[in-house]
Amino acid sequence: MSRFVVNIARGAAAPVLAAGVSVLCNEDHIPSVELHWAHHGMLSAYDAKSVRRGFQVYKEVCSTCHSVNRLAFRNLVEYGAWSEAEVKAMAEEVDVVDGPNDEGEMFERPGKLSDYMPGPYANDEAARAANNGALPPDLSLIVKARHGGSDYIFSLLNGYSEGFAPAGKVLLPGLYYNPYFAGGAIGMPPPLMDEAVEYPDGTPATISQMAKDVAVFLAWAAEPEHDERKKAGFRWILALSIAALVAGFTKRFKWAPLKARKISYHF
Repeated sequence: MSRFVVNIARGAAAPVLAAGVSVLCNEDHIPSVELHWAHHGMLSAYDAKSVRRGFQVYKEVCSTCHSVNRLAFRNLVEYGAWSEAEVKAMAEEVDVVDGPNDEGEMFERPGKLSDYMPGPYANDEAARAANNGALPPDLSLIVKARHGGSDYIFSLLNGYSEGFAPAGKVLLPGLYYNPYFAGGAIGMPPPLMDEAVEYPDGTPATISQMAKDVAVFLAWAAEPEHDERKKAGFRWILALSIAALVAGFTKRFKWAPLKARKISYHF
């Protein structure tokens, strides 16, 4: 992504206006920047390496507050960016409450591939108590639940202005200024900082890189069937196109003698 796009995403309204870019905004926040993600193409798939890096960012940074309770461990295996052994090891690190057993009691067991990923809190009340009354949203469908989708996630994560709020914007204690969040005041502190994680593939873990990767991961989490859906759609379009050609060819030569015949009446 170009430096210009990243600067706009991290800057707020001032750099946008200084650059002479016309944006549509309401009275309390500015819209996210459209970044034209690679997987938005008609036949384009997710970047598997970016999805894997994004899951690492979620696991090491975001999972302390947010859940992805609609995502099961088996989904990681089905996608193919992780081996079955890797995912089994991750699942076994989690203790899952199951039961009842033969004695009618609940018990804990290691996680399995069929289990859904556990959240950081037992319930919403515990989540609110740990976050000054704010409820961290589940991120399973956050890309579909927010206008702008991946653009919104990327802009939000890069949009913190390091404690600076424009003149006239009063922030209550415990809130942070982010021009991409509705109202401009968000309860989540800046979650990312440079080198917050260490990517095994050597990719520099800058804020913009981590924001991009976790946005791609959350887009995949919201629609794990994305790649298969596009491939299936291409196969259906190809099959129907061939069927249409065969039908047209058959119609032309089946009915051509009848359409081209000349009827003469002799009296």
